Amino acid sequence: MTDKISERIPSAERREQILEAASRVFGERGYFGATTDQIAKAAGISQPYVVRMFGGKENLFVGVLSRSLERLLVAFTRTLEEWKAEGSPAAPAAAVVSDGTPVAGGHGEIGRRLGLAYVNLIEDRGLLLSLMQAFSMGQDPTIGARARDGFLAIYRLLRDEAGFTPEQTRSFLAEGMLLNTLLGLRLPDEYGRDEAATELLECTFRTKLELVLGVAAENGAASVPAKAQGA
Repeated sequence: MTDKISERIPSAERREQILEAASRVFGERGYFGATTDQIAKAAGISQPYVVRMFGGKENLFVGVLSRSLERLLVAFTRTLEEWKAEGSPAAPAAAVVSDGTPVAGGHGEIGRRLGLAYVNLIEDRGLLLSLMQAFSMGQDPTIGARARDGFLAIYRLLRDEAGFTPEQTRSFLAEGMLLNTLLGLRLPDEYGRDEAATELLECTFRTKLELVLGVAAENGAASVPAKAQGA
């Protein structure tokens, strides 16, 4: 797409087009490995046009991070609203105390629904991986600050709206980071080839494993193994 043609597209649509492409490129190459030229090519727009709109790679990554956090928070908020509209079935179980230490109770039905909503987000290529990269850049004064704000916003939503205790919230977030780690390691590529990888993936993703493997295949991995069909 030429800049002349892209000028006819509304600004908000052009911005989303670039952010979507940037999310994929950052997800595949990482922050330091990606370039604005690669992102421009992925978006079908010239590199000067991308720089003109965002001002550079750091601002572009912050835009990707903000987009990812917004989509995650929207997905969680909608899930919570639907759950509450149904009368909040099977609310999270209260935490128990063992040897004086609080231990997270069960996350209940809302924990299951939020987990499914989170896994469904991997269909947006690069979204979860971009979040993981941002969370690992706490030392960056700009990216780190935005990532911390976003992470704490997720924490507060789970604690205040889902009714999780601090221990339950920690447990839920830890599971989410495990999902990101498995995707970042491209462990789905090893499904059906390595016994330990297969076992861990099945235990982690459960009914959403086929979705995860399908997305991995679309991103260049091997085709979904027969074992995953109908998972």
